[in-house]
Amino acid sequence: MAFRGASSSSSGCSRFWSSALRSKRLVSPAEKAVHDNSDRGLSRRLGVIDLVLLGIGASIGAGIFVITGTVARDAGPGVTISFILAGASCVINALCYAELASRFPAVVGGAYLYAYTAFNELTAFLVFGQLMLDYHIGAASIARSLASYIVNILELFPVLKDNIPKWIGHGENIGSVLSINLLAPILLVLLTLILCQGVRESSVVNSFMTVTKVLIVTVVIFVGAFEVDVSNWSPFAPNGLKSIFTGATVVFFAYVGFDAVANSAEESKRPQRDLPVGIIGSLLVCIGLYIGVCLVITGMVPYKFLGEDAPLAEAFTSKGLKIVSVLISIGAVAGLTTTLLVGLYVQSRLYLGLGRDGLLPKVFAKVHSKCHTPVHSQIWVGCVASILAGLLNVHVLSHILSVGTLTGYSVVSACVVVLRWKDKTNSQVSYSAKREGLICLIAIAVFGFAAGLLYRYDASPIFLILAIVISAGASAVLVFRQVYGDAPGFSCPGVPLLPNLCIFFNMFLFAQLHHEAWVRFVILSVVMVGIYAIYGQYHANPYAEENYIIYHEAPEEEAL
Repeated sequence: MAFRGASSSSSGCSRFWSSALRSKRLVSPAEKAVHDNSDRGLSRRLGVIDLVLLGIGASIGAGIFVITGTVARDAGPGVTISFILAGASCVINALCYAELASRFPAVVGGAYLYAYTAFNELTAFLVFGQLMLDYHIGAASIARSLASYIVNILELFPVLKDNIPKWIGHGENIGSVLSINLLAPILLVLLTLILCQGVRESSVVNSFMTVTKVLIVTVVIFVGAFEVDVSNWSPFAPNGLKSIFTGATVVFFAYVGFDAVANSAEESKRPQRDLPVGIIGSLLVCIGLYIGVCLVITGMVPYKFLGEDAPLAEAFTSKGLKIVSVLISIGAVAGLTTTLLVGLYVQSRLYLGLGRDGLLPKVFAKVHSKCHTPVHSQIWVGCVASILAGLLNVHVLSHILSVGTLTGYSVVSACVVVLRWKDKTNSQVSYSAKREGLICLIAIAVFGFAAGLLYRYDASPIFLILAIVISAGASAVLVFRQVYGDAPGFSCPGVPLLPNLCIFFNMFLFAQLHHEAWVRFVILSVVMVGIYAIYGQYHANPYAEENYIIYHEAPEEEAL
């Protein structure tokens, strides 16, 4: 009996690892053509302008009206450099995303799909879990902020001022966890209904709101430029370079969202060409807007006197420009609306991808025959966000956010390197070469995190330099001992050096997060492994025919 038990346990472990370590194969151009001619996919209706606006809508929310001022209180006018540094880092991450979006333009999935192809099933499932928790909490938090801004605008009318109960929009706290908010779930339901109607309808709403907020930010920059006192820019870095670098780690998250463009692959008209343009173009626009706002806000008011809650609005109010302050509030509403809309959109497409692969119930894979949207996935996402936004004080959970984003970005960068190994001979690299390469990628991530910890706790510079040197050595091994081919579509430059730099910096930022975020990463990973062991390994099938005609590598002729 003991022998049978041991044999059964061994068989179970064998099955688990056999399933966990399998990956998707790259599908041929002929199989891609079958998918393009089928009616099982989503509707391709997004052009390059739609994709750029989608990326801007996902990235620029209320953060442009708040984060710029809060960081400036520490970094001074040097906050402009903080945004430039964070933007440069995000550009490198965006280049990695652009290459993979160009290689796999047939379907949604983003970081999950890339990890499934480059690594294995379990890694992809873990990436999905970390990203999805960020998305769910983030959507609920944004919905509550949007509800609060709307109530603030309504209270501009004298008849409503101080007459709207807190539980309507601002939130009525009941203890430290529960917080009742009625308006936030209503807003989420409305946006979910719009998304269920179709990508064209939701794209129209996103485009209108995004153009509105970009115009408002442009007006704010233009009007504010005439109120700038250049003497406020001196000293430019009152607290030294460290405050600027610390500020860069904070404002990094103001740029996230361009990955939403990659998740719209199946709904792009010309994904091979337009996805890279949408990803990089939207990010460059965001960088320009952030720099303009930083220069204006620090030039109008001495950095020490900037407000914490609404610094930009308060700066214009102090100059007697109250009408601009109202515009800023409207811009914040438009920004939050588009961020929330795109966030819900991305979540449903990720659920769609896992439903197709069998890692989640097939109900998530169903696409409405007329609307061509994953209605079931979209409704599920809306319900989860509505419950969180309506009942919980989600701002308390903000300390555990951004883990999924940094994890996803790091995995995407690693995928670029790994998939380049497979291109040179159009076959799998040897096991020993791949093992060596993976060890080097892990070393870069581990010592990037170590460098972040050493920097955070003011350790001796010698140890920080040692961590950087070890990471550089691992990167050198990847450069000289691996063979790389060219990407068939858009090509990220400097492979493997640029992706390695992404991994190092992302893990450096990971070390700057709250301790609760690290605990969340470990606990959620264990939970996701348990879900996979109970359900995923028995239902997932990356070799099914329906997946063959969906997941593919872009043919070289389409790269022209």
